[in-house]
Amino acid sequence: MSSAAERRQKILDEIAAAARLARRDPGHIELIAVSKTRSAEDMEALIAAGQRDFGESRVQEALGKWPAILARHQAIRLHWIGRLQSNKAGEAVRLFDVIHSLDRTSLIEALVREADKAGRFPAVYVQVNIGEEEQKGGCALGEVGALVEAVRASPLPLAGLMAIPPLGLEPAPFFALLAKIAREHGVEGLSMGMSSDFRSAVMLGATAVRVGTALFED
Repeated sequence: MSSAAERRQKILDEIAAAARLARRDPGHIELIAVSKTRSAEDMEALIAAGQRDFGESRVQEALGKWPAILARHQAIRLHWIGRLQSNKAGEAVRLFDVIHSLDRTSLIEALVREADKAGRFPAVYVQVNIGEEEQKGGCALGEVGALVEAVRASPLPLAGLMAIPPLGLEPAPFFALLAKIAREHGVEGLSMGMSSDFRSAVMLGATAVRVGTALFED
C-alpha cells in the first residue's frame, strides 16, 4: 500500500505532465487536498510530505480538527469547498483562507460583515452552476458577470471561478466553458477538477484542483 506522500507525489507528477502537454507552468497549479472525513493523523502525514493547501466542506468537523493542527503548522491554507449557509459565514471567515462556493450576493454581504468583525478577508471563488442542474449549488450562467463585479466592489479578494461538472457526463466541455466564461470576465483563477478528472481540468486551464480520494486511497 502506498503512503500519503507517495500518492501526493504521483498526483503532482500527473499535474505536471498534463500542464506540460498544455504548455503551462505546473507551478501555477495548486493541489488542494480534500480532507473532509479524514483524521488529523492523515493531515499530519501530508503536511510532513509538503502539502500546504487543504479543503473542507463541513464547518463543525473542520472546527474540531484544524485549530490544533494550525497551531503547529502556521503555513497551512484552508479552503472551504462546500455549500455555505449565510449563518455559517462567521465561522467560515475565522477559519478559512479561501472560499470556493460564493454563489449569491447575500452571501457576499454576510461574509463582508463577518470579515469586518474579524479583520480577516478570505479570498473567494464565484461558484458557477456550469451544468445548469437544479439540485447543485452555484450561480446561473447569466449571473456570473454581476456576481464577479459584486465581489470586485467588495473588500473580499476575487480568487476566480469554481465549478463541478454534472456527474456521469464528460467533464472536459464544462471545464472549457468555465475557462471561456472566465476569459470573458477577465478572471484568471479556475478551481476545477477532482480525483477522477483533474488531468483534463489542468489541460483546460485549472489553477486549483481539489483532490480527495486519489490522495487517501489506493
